[in-house]
Amino acid sequence: MSLLLPLTLMSMQVGVDPRGGQVPGVPEELRDRPPRGAAPSARSVTRPAIEVCLATARSEPAKARALAEEWVARTTGAQRATGRHCLGVAAGNGGDWATAGAAFLAAREEASEPRFRARMGALAGSALLAQDKPAEALAVLDSARAEAAAEAQLGGEIAQERAVALVALKREPEAGMALAEARRLGPDDANAWLLSATLARRQGDLATAQQQIERAAALDPRDPAVGLEAGVVAALSGNDAAARKSFESVIAAAPDSEQAATARAYLAQLKP
Repeated sequence: MSLLLPLTLMSMQVGVDPRGGQVPGVPEELRDRPPRGAAPSARSVTRPAIEVCLATARSEPAKARALAEEWVARTTGAQRATGRHCLGVAAGNGGDWATAGAAFLAAREEASEPRFRARMGALAGSALLAQDKPAEALAVLDSARAEAAAEAQLGGEIAQERAVALVALKREPEAGMALAEARRLGPDDANAWLLSATLARRQGDLATAQQQIERAAALDPRDPAVGLEAGVVAALSGNDAAARKSFESVIAAAPDSEQAATARAYLAQLKP
């Protein structure tokens, strides 16, 4: 095998390393997206207001956090739960995962609608995983899983988060079952296939890992995390030409990403 970097470093966790240290965080709120409007008035707690607040949290988390804190202070019940939702996203995007997790859990407790509670549970699980608290994350995610039973997409996202927590707890067979559930609920979710390939690879099942990363690449061919994992699987399988091609595609697609930096390091150690 011609790859000299210790590939076991990339096998320590499922889903975290391929994404360059990001929280596996399938929930959309915690992904970087361009702003869609200005901050809302805390006096108008409507669905458009939460959408704008979340957009502000992505681009200006400190501003959104101040807004959400006022929102929470001025409201009660379901409206306050909605404000806590935005507060949690703003805090998480600002790197304060302890505040984010507390906000999501409080929002969950104040709400009664199952889907909203499940969403808050998924977000709380992400925040707890970011704090390296997989056991606490799993407990919340297990409750959210039951509440999301009628929502396939949300259920698939929660299953992915559960898999990450289970791997951190060294319960890999259960993580495999969680990812099988994620693929069943979200067969077109590239991240579910990426996490599945990463887990199969770390378990030494390179044939399955290859099939699953090919599926992920078909669904999202420009995702640098998918390209990086494809290169690692190819290198471990002894296919240096395919590994080189995958690593080069990562650099071309996202030259400034953490995945590209890792791909360059691996490329430098492949045989010419």
